[in-house]
Amino acid sequence: MKIFITGGSGFVGTNLAFYLLEKGHRIIAVGTSFAHKVIQHNKFHYISADTTIKGDWQDALKSVDAVINLAGKSIFKRWSDTYKDQIYTSRILTTRNLVEAITDHKDIIFCSTSAVGYYGDRADEVLKEDALPGNDFAAKLCRDWEKEAFQAQAKGVRVAAMRFGVVLGKDGGALAKMVPAFKSFAGGPLGSGLQWFPWIHMDDLIAAIMFILETPDLKGPINFCSPNPVRHGDFANALGQVLNRPSVLKAPSFMIRMIMGEMGKSLMSSQRAIPDKLLKQGFKFQYPDINSALYNLLL
Repeated sequence: MKIFITGGSGFVGTNLAFYLLEKGHRIIAVGTSFAHKVIQHNKFHYISADTTIKGDWQDALKSVDAVINLAGKSIFKRWSDTYKDQIYTSRILTTRNLVEAITDHKDIIFCSTSAVGYYGDRADEVLKEDALPGNDFAAKLCRDWEKEAFQAQAKGVRVAAMRFGVVLGKDGGALAKMVPAFKSFAGGPLGSGLQWFPWIHMDDLIAAIMFILETPDLKGPINFCSPNPVRHGDFANALGQVLNRPSVLKAPSFMIRMIMGEMGKSLMSSQRAIPDKLLKQGFKFQYPDINSALYNLLL
């Protein structure tokens, strides 16, 4: 297959591209970096572009079999009003520009990222893909983001909105931000630690994307998270155990909100999401429990 990836120089995009190249696929990756810092391959073509702006980069979509949309400003910063606008527009405009460039009625698959933040803060409620959206900033962002992606259905395109949980991978992402604190004996849960923590191992995320590409009737919103979410306190305990470090230093809720503002409040939201659609289609997780995932990634 010839596969087009936005966010192609990012954490998930780079790992995904490596995997797809190993499987023999051809990749066109778009990112904001001037050049890709890691991948050099005869089946890999990199385009440096701002995907929020229409441009020549859109021409590359005329000859692809699948589009995987991973682009968007990082959420791991304090959310000022200005930065919230950047988070929003980077996702909405990129997705809109992708849909515009996809050829009408082409036999193409469009996998567009969303997040379990779609559900808002839902305490202990079990969240399958048919659950209603929340009403905070992250939930409204995901709702609008998915709405833009599903516009491609009018062109005869199969669309999957991938609602990512927290992606756990090597040398980047959430673990790269958490592990140093634990190694310095300063790790622990956020807030009360009772909130649910939906997560997914990078290998399972990539395998799930491939599963969508290869499963013709799989479409719509799809939860990308382990079938076994854990409470944040249990995640912190598991991480501490793997690193042989204590996990007792809780970060008080008021301090997180004071330092991180609205983004800190979102970090402490509870989403007990489960991958109902993937499981019903027969997808098998390689790392379904947090202990096996962390041991694989950190030891």
